[in-house]
Amino acid sequence: MNTVRIAIIGGGLSGLYAALLLERQGITDYVLLEARDRLEGRISSAILADGRGLMGGAFDLGPSWFWPDHQPNLDQFVTELGLSRFEQHEQGEILLERRGDAPAQRVSGYGSAAVSMRLEGGMVALIDAIRMQLNPSRLTRGQLLRKLTLEGRQVILETRDPDGGIAFWSADQVLLAMPPRLFIETVECSPPLPSDVVRQWQQTPTWMAPHAKFVAVYPTPFWRQYGLSGQARSALGPMAEIHDASVPSGPAGLFGFLGVDATARQQVDARQLRMLCQRQLARLFGPQAAEPITTCFKDWAQDPLTATDSDWHAGPHHTKTPRQRAAGAPWADHLIGIGSEWSTNYPGYLAGALEAATLGIQYLRR
Repeated sequence: MNTVRIAIIGGGLSGLYAALLLERQGITDYVLLEARDRLEGRISSAILADGRGLMGGAFDLGPSWFWPDHQPNLDQFVTELGLSRFEQHEQGEILLERRGDAPAQRVSGYGSAAVSMRLEGGMVALIDAIRMQLNPSRLTRGQLLRKLTLEGRQVILETRDPDGGIAFWSADQVLLAMPPRLFIETVECSPPLPSDVVRQWQQTPTWMAPHAKFVAVYPTPFWRQYGLSGQARSALGPMAEIHDASVPSGPAGLFGFLGVDATARQQVDARQLRMLCQRQLARLFGPQAAEPITTCFKDWAQDPLTATDSDWHAGPHHTKTPRQRAAGAPWADHLIGIGSEWSTNYPGYLAGALEAATLGIQYLRR
């Protein structure tokens, strides 16, 4: 059995940032356990190269933006890591598609109340920059948490690898860098967690889980020459909201959030959904939009390491922040939530992952 002082469950932004905070405090007796074969969590950037020399295009299938005016700590961290950022393109008119028997309307564009920023290299650049500062021997991938057992002052973690192999870890305290609902519905706890903790964590919506995102990549942002911003809103779908996804000094793109709910999406083949999204872009932006270099599609509701059946119906984005600690004996000092949903000020956002991890570290026994 592997024995450590602290176990971090999840290798997304909150888990990696918690590991960074530990190492900066001189705490190296930890392990980070990630179920996936990659360290990204809900950050997912498609890095494209199509054989024609179109390199450097990173298109986000998870979170795309951050807002320096409202999220100064994240902005400062991005600067500290030396990452390059650029402003989301919003100049030009917006297309509004209300009815199937009439063409989309062009209306004057409007900028966001706060400037939306993206990262060169995609949001995965943030993950990579943190990972490079960590001890790689502390980062373990392909370990899916199945059970937590409290034995005296120690938590025994049971994990499973992709081949079905079982491993055991012993830790004083566990930091949960995974959605609270996913933890409640997929991990067994012995003894059981207090019922009010189970209820509160299970009722916390998982950010991104009900959603799906489609990206179409083009050689140039041709829509801009027609005075369009790349933004569109549609009552017809399948995408309800569309934005410019172009990369500076790289390929162009359009991306959209599907307005079809997860239950309905399950009834349609992913290839069919891609085709319908591509047809919608052609309907809105003209025949050039019908011939992308490539397309990308991510349905987060179909990702078992993000969503459960309870997440399929999109509820309110922001609900009351759940307790970070499993209050009540015997788990109170052993289990701490640090995923973005546990953030007080930015639940679900990238900035929330940093905030929740920072707050969670403060609960560790010294």
